[in-house]
Amino acid sequence: MNMLVLGATGATGRHLTNFLIDSGHQITIVVRSPEKLPAAVKDASNVKVVKGTVLKMNDEALDQLLNNCDVVFSCLGHNLTLKGMYGHPRKLVTDTALRIVKFFADNKRETPVKYVLMNTTGNVNKLAGEKVSLMERIVVSIIRVLVPPHVDNEKAAEVFSKDVGGNSDDIEWVAVRPDSLIDAKVVTEYSLFQSPQRSAIFNSGKTSRINVAHFMKELGTNDKLWEKWNGQMPVIYNND
Repeated sequence: MNMLVLGATGATGRHLTNFLIDSGHQITIVVRSPEKLPAAVKDASNVKVVKGTVLKMNDEALDQLLNNCDVVFSCLGHNLTLKGMYGHPRKLVTDTALRIVKFFADNKRETPVKYVLMNTTGNVNKLAGEKVSLMERIVVSIIRVLVPPHVDNEKAAEVFSKDVGGNSDDIEWVAVRPDSLIDAKVVTEYSLFQSPQRSAIFNSGKTSRINVAHFMKELGTNDKLWEKWNGQMPVIYNND
């Protein structure tokens, strides 16, 4: 399969890229700074590196990028700096998803492309009937004002849960929701749930970035796992 990774130089995207390289599939990664990639990635025989961003590509370049793509992995996010949090593009994850969704709506394929979106447990899946306490809703409302990337995560998930829905012939999707992210060197046991098992604000759990990457890789390469979670927003927690 031909797979596209967005955000390959990020803390989770790096792990995902390594997993996909080892899986033997053809991988294309789009990065603003290819020099940040380790030699093992740049020199891998099944990796193509494209410099730039989806939002700044012209239509011809986007066509070349997506024309033969089977799976899109989005590990895009905002750097935790003033410029990254409050600068442009404010809706990096959302606008990227919108452009890719539009491309596949305009360019019909025999089988739908798969889109794996890295999201967050702080995003409530209202369509699944999820509810949080009044106090948590108040805190999240404040976060939306003070931390623009949170709104971007919410809107990006809505591109799929509301706009694409569950019956599109063009694109299938899964939005992966980790809780508080931590670093780890190896994959450990983790659990998956349809909805959060604890408060993302007042009683958050832990999810290692490498576990998120492993689950995303499995979604893109394991058809049975994809069928189980297609059109859903699974929550992932470390077991320990």
